[in-house]
Amino acid sequence: MELVVRKNELLRELQLFQGIVERKNTIPILANVLIEAKGDEVRMLATDLEVALRSRCNAAVAKGGSLTLPDASGKARAVLPRSAVKEMVAKTQYAITGEDTRFFLNGAKLVLQPQSLTLVATDGHRLALVQVQHDTGVTQEVGVILPKKTLLELGKLLAEGEGDVQFESGENHLFFEVGERVLISRMIDGQFPTYERVIPKGNDKLIEFDRERLTSAVKRVALLSNERSRAVKFEIDTGKVEVTSSSSEFGEAHEQIQVEYPGPALTISFNAQYVLDFLNVVETDVVSLSLKDEVSQAVMKPVAAEGYDYTYVIMPMRI
Repeated sequence: MELVVRKNELLRELQLFQGIVERKNTIPILANVLIEAKGDEVRMLATDLEVALRSRCNAAVAKGGSLTLPDASGKARAVLPRSAVKEMVAKTQYAITGEDTRFFLNGAKLVLQPQSLTLVATDGHRLALVQVQHDTGVTQEVGVILPKKTLLELGKLLAEGEGDVQFESGENHLFFEVGERVLISRMIDGQFPTYERVIPKGNDKLIEFDRERLTSAVKRVALLSNERSRAVKFEIDTGKVEVTSSSSEFGEAHEQIQVEYPGPALTISFNAQYVLDFLNVVETDVVSLSLKDEVSQAVMKPVAAEGYDYTYVIMPMRI
């Protein structure tokens, strides 16, 4: 094989493969990137048997080689809006569990319906769900579980460029065509939790916060929280919310936020990092927190978000 290719173009493509290629692998060949040179292009392929990425760049090929790959022959095809998918990935991937024992939670569920697409992830302590209204092109509901690594790599591919994402579901694999690149992923075979039942319907106490003000308060108070639990307490009363934490080693922290809330008073505790994970990916100036009582699931949402419906369910802590 003999070819000439621009260094910057080749390097840009190869950097995308770094997250997929596994150097410590029982199958040595999987530590390599496969290259095919033909005509005026060079094609690249890498896989760890769970996620695969195929890409290309222009080249002057003096002596080429060839490679064959099975076609997708999928059960479902859909056209997904690029910007929406990018938002959905960013707003859900952090909620995926890292516990291998619950393999069906090691990914996010993608649900396609004729007029909408939904991406949802949960680790059992919180749930992130994004829904976008869009004509997907499917005629009936399609639900698949994407591995966490697939979402990470898909997010990288969507970071640049334009155009819709072509999606195809095969027997055991999923295919995402993003521009001239094709991401191929193993499908997680399992029963994802019935997430619709997790979202509470009776949360009748609503508080709206300035997002930046709440973010800075939680960050500061969390510095003195218990290192193990990372718990912060929301002491809610008429017109105000006091965010507090305490630890036997460092002492206590208090920060008060003025809000429009008529009452009644209640106190609820959350993992500080779980709250910050949501606040860090929301762009709206105002976010809402809806509650039922001190022990039931709370719901956080961006206020006046455009183009998507984002729901974040978070379990309270008992401290």
